[in-house]
Amino acid sequence: MYEQVLALLEEKKYPELKAMLSEMNEADIAAIFEDLPPEKLPLVYRILPKELAAEVFVNMESDAQELLILAFSDNELREVLDELYVDDAVDMIEEMPATVVKRILQHTDPEVRKSINEILQYPEDSAGSLMTIEYVDLKKYMTVDDAFTRIRRTGVDKETIYICYVTDENRKLLGIVTVKDLLLSEKSKKIFEIMDTNIISVNTLEDKEVVADKFQKYDLLALPVVDQENRLVGIITIDDAMDVLQDENTEDIEKMAAITPTDKPYLKMSVFETYKKRIPWLLLLMVSATFTEKIIGHFEGALTACVALTAFIPMLTGTCGNCGAQSSATIIRGLSLGDIEFRDTFKVIFKEFRIALVCGITLGIVNFAKLMLFDDVGAYVALAVSFTMVMAVVFAKIVGSVLPVFAKKIGFDPAVMSSPFISTIVDAVTLLIYFKVATLILHL
Repeated sequence: MYEQVLALLEEKKYPELKAMLSEMNEADIAAIFEDLPPEKLPLVYRILPKELAAEVFVNMESDAQELLILAFSDNELREVLDELYVDDAVDMIEEMPATVVKRILQHTDPEVRKSINEILQYPEDSAGSLMTIEYVDLKKYMTVDDAFTRIRRTGVDKETIYICYVTDENRKLLGIVTVKDLLLSEKSKKIFEIMDTNIISVNTLEDKEVVADKFQKYDLLALPVVDQENRLVGIITIDDAMDVLQDENTEDIEKMAAITPTDKPYLKMSVFETYKKRIPWLLLLMVSATFTEKIIGHFEGALTACVALTAFIPMLTGTCGNCGAQSSATIIRGLSLGDIEFRDTFKVIFKEFRIALVCGITLGIVNFAKLMLFDDVGAYVALAVSFTMVMAVVFAKIVGSVLPVFAKKIGFDPAVMSSPFISTIVDAVTLLIYFKVATLILHL
């Protein structure tokens, strides 16, 4: 498809290009625009019908949006901004340099500008920063017929009209009603007779992770946002919740890999920016790994007396590190989904202990058989290595399951207590167990 767009552009067949793009989804068009040469982008964008152009603009990356804004005339910029929902305008502004933001706000309707500034004042990770003020509100003494009249009159500028919110004269949220409820009710029925008063809402300062969790838990399409006095100030729609979930998952993956999270796509980050995100964690982990060096140095006499012990250190630390990583990944996911709470700590420990015991014994038996059948080591060395395997696996799985739970309890992100940190701790303790067991069994 990209090749077709480029070919039509080179041949200056603009009517055919416009017809082709008009049949495509806005997200697909935005993806094509990302690959276009920068000098061609404004030209192709201007070919699009006005409403489609605004939808494509919302789906584009901030770099491409900035390039277009700089190329727009004042009238073109005003037309695009008029078509954007407030929450999309806020998202765009947050990614732009100050000079571009100033120009955007200069060409925004005064009322919309006021709404944008109000939303920008909320903390970055709060429900208030995600919401839009474009919703349909109804009054409880309206009839169903009155409600439809209001939806027709005001709904064209709203982000969603399927769910309507019932408020009083002070904007306090009283209930919600869906278009399905309205369609299935008599025209003369009052809104208060059919509205649902069991309302699921969030406060403006609620963390965006809580917002995303509520969308998942209750299968919502939209979520009302209220202030401290239960006044309706905005709504969050499912598309914004999906963006939060994607961002949070990406952030957790980066933390689990010991990388400082970033909002920029990988290919948009410079080498130095990527370096800055990774090097602090690498330095920390390298320094923490000196514990294993100290432990090996302390037991240098045992290693000298039985050199064969050295060969099995990578196998023991690697296997036990993997065991800890398995447990931590499972628990971190359970914590993020709300399946595991701090009160479940002892249940988690007891379960992981049993799992670890079965896994450790299995690995120990298989390892003992391997050492006796295929490796040229004595029975006592094989016994020391295998017994260490059992004990270290039990330790690794318990540590891997408990650390994320305690991290969340004291306010840290559980993802931080992931495989790099677990592996560092497990490596050190595995070596301690190994040399202690070897010393006892081999009388070193």
